[in-house]
Amino acid sequence: MECRVLSIQSHVVRGYVGNKSASFPLQVLGFEVDSINSVQFSNHTGYSHWKGQVLTADELHVLYEGIKLNNVHHYDYVLTGETHTQKEVKICVKRLSVFSFAFSVCDPVLGDHGSMYVPENLHPVYKNKVVPVADIITPNQFEAELLTGKNISTEKDAVEVMDLLHKMGPDTVVITSSDLPSRLGDRFLVSLGSQRTLMPDGTKSTQRVRMEIPKVDAVFVGTGDLFAAMLLAWTHHYPNDLKTACEKTFSVMHHVIKRTISYAHDLAGPGRKPSPPQLELRMVQSKADIEDPAIVMEATVLNL
Repeated sequence: MECRVLSIQSHVVRGYVGNKSASFPLQVLGFEVDSINSVQFSNHTGYSHWKGQVLTADELHVLYEGIKLNNVHHYDYVLTGETHTQKEVKICVKRLSVFSFAFSVCDPVLGDHGSMYVPENLHPVYKNKVVPVADIITPNQFEAELLTGKNISTEKDAVEVMDLLHKMGPDTVVITSSDLPSRLGDRFLVSLGSQRTLMPDGTKSTQRVRMEIPKVDAVFVGTGDLFAAMLLAWTHHYPNDLKTACEKTFSVMHHVIKRTISYAHDLAGPGRKPSPPQLELRMVQSKADIEDPAIVMEATVLNL
C-alpha cells in the first residue's frame, strides 16, 4: 500500500540539507513525499555566501489551508526538522492538529556541545508543544539533556534521559551522538536508542540499544536530516525491532559519508582540506546503499 510522508523542512537549490536530504532517500525506498519548504536558500549556511527566503508563519498557514481544502491532508508520517521562529513552530504544531497522520518524526534541532543553533525561546516550545506530539525523536546528547533537564555522564544516565523523553510522548528515542566513552576507543562515538512497544496484553515492553560509530574528521551538513528520514523508513519496515532499524539506518549513514569524504578528498587534493561544496553528500551516487545497505554497524541490545 502507498505510504505518504509530509516533510516540513528547509530547501536548498545547491546541495543536500533539509528536504533535499530527506526526500530522495525516502522516495528510493518507496515512500511518496510531499514537501513544505520552510526556507529556500541558494545553498546551506556553511558556505561563504548564501541567499534566499524564509517562509513566514502566514505563508506556511496558506499552504496548510490549500492542502486541507483539497482533502489531501491524510498522511502516514509527518517529518519535521529545523525551524527558525517561535511563531513558525506554534503554527506548525497547530496546523498538524487538522492533519490526519499516523506517526510524527522529529529531529529537535536545538544545538550541540553547549551551543544553541536556534533562539533560546524555541526550547520551551519544542519541549512542551513539539516533542509531546512526536512518535520518534532523534536528539543529540545536548538536545536530549536540554529537553529533559538531566545531564548524561554514564550509560545509565542516558537510559534515564530516554525514559524521561518517553514520558513526554515519543515511543522511539535515538540519541544520535554522545560524549560517552566508546568501548572501541576514542575514535568512536556512542549512540543509544530506546523503543517502547505496546504488547497484546496491554503492557509496554522497552528495547534499548547501543552503537559504536566511527568518527569522521570532517563537518557535514544534512546528515541529521538524512538520519531522521532513514530512521522513519527503517522503523516503518521493522516497527518492533529497533536493533535492526538502527543497524540499517547507521549503515546507510556510513556508506553515504564514506563515499562523500572519499570524493571530497579526491577533489581537494593531497594535504588540502575539502571545502563545503566538495563535502556535499553524495546522495544520488549512494542510491544502491540507501535501498539495500550492507550492514556495517551492529547494535548491542542493553539488558537493563
